Amino acid sequence: MADRHLGLLSIVAPMLDEEGTAQAFCDRVRAALDGLPWELVVVDDGSSDGTPQILTAAARADERVKIVTLSRNFGHQTAITAGLDHAAGDVVVMIDSDLQDPPELIPTMLEHWRAGSDVVYATRTDRDGESKFKLRTADWFYRIMGRVSDVPLAANSGDFRLLDRRALDALLTMRERNRYLRGMTSWVGFTQTALPYNREARHAGATKYPIRKMIRFALDAIASFSHAPLQIATVAGFVCAMLAFLAVPVAIVFRIFGEFVPGVTTTVVAVLLLGGIQLMAIGMIGEYVGRIYDEVKRRPLYVVRERTNVAAAEDERQRTPV
Repeated sequence: MADRHLGLLSIVAPMLDEEGTAQAFCDRVRAALDGLPWELVVVDDGSSDGTPQILTAAARADERVKIVTLSRNFGHQTAITAGLDHAAGDVVVMIDSDLQDPPELIPTMLEHWRAGSDVVYATRTDRDGESKFKLRTADWFYRIMGRVSDVPLAANSGDFRLLDRRALDALLTMRERNRYLRGMTSWVGFTQTALPYNREARHAGATKYPIRKMIRFALDAIASFSHAPLQIATVAGFVCAMLAFLAVPVAIVFRIFGEFVPGVTTTVVAVLLLGGIQLMAIGMIGEYVGRIYDEVKRRPLYVVRERTNVAAAEDERQRTPV
């Protein structure tokens, strides 16, 4: 597989309200890939600021810049998927458009691809411009995922990664709605290589991942690649049942020796404890059932409003089988 020939490199980037970054991002991609055959597939995920106008002007100035505009905001992971569906290259790089991930690292990724790697994922050694809270919670998240995940996931790796066409085609066969692309690219296998880099602060604007979305993203990751929550609920049920069985002979002994004192407090605490555990278990089961319900509806992952400089993708992946 060494010394591969690059026919076309596709860069896939989602954008949501990035008017302060859109033009700078396109310019840096163009400069970083000078001399290479490339296309930039930008997915406008329902922007409400001046991002669409900036992207339209960039596409008119350079036909290699291709715009896929979604009908509304479908979410970061779905927007990346839309870009991957429309990418025509035999090598595809996923990258965020906030310039925290440097486009200048892509040629180095290509060197690893030419040497035989099918997937090259960038791992963050430093994360400039991020709060201690976000750094700590990210560390906790990767630790938890490393313990409960059914597939090996690299710590401190984001969506910034290169995929060979074979790996991408395997990835695109996975059409689940609750998407965790970092785990999905690990799941498909092939030869994978880590590439350390220093993640920069945002070029402009604010993060599109507030705490609420971060929590939801973490839940999607855990539920997609682990049954640990359901197993925890099962273990909790066994523990409570064991405590209840152990309490029976203890109560009998106390009763025999006249030490048994009925109390409302004990009853209330026991009821609240068991009720809380039961509700927790039901909630965990409900989370998985809800995901099953989302899947069986078989709705398309996204709806495209318009395309610029790009032909319609093969929508066979999005059609609902009869």
